[in-house]
Amino acid sequence: MCRLVSLAALTFCLTTILVPDQLVARDDGRFANSPLKPWFDRLASGKGLCCSFADGFSVQDVDWDTQDGHYRVRIYGQWLVVPGDAVVTEPNRFGSAVGNTQIRCFMPGAGT
Repeated sequence: MCRLVSLAALTFCLTTILVPDQLVARDDGRFANSPLKPWFDRLASGKGLCCSFADGFSVQDVDWDTQDGHYRVRIYGQWLVVPGDAVVTEPNRFGSAVGNTQIRCFMPGAGT
């Protein structure tokens, strides 16, 4: 189930990247009862607020790494460099790495 939710969120994010002017991210209430929702809602990177987890996706350990001092995220087999100002520096309470639409926000996994 978690993998299905992650896949659906990733599909949404990729669609948003490919057609950013036609879609607007919004919180549809799916995560309203999550104890981490208030924390996700106030997360920010150097690019501003990250919106919420409803707009993001969980990134498996094999799908992100670092190269030349920058984080990278693999989406559909292609590695994308995460802009430095998109990295959330707050400790990760969620655990696994989390990305956000248009790589506006990226939070490395808790083990880093």
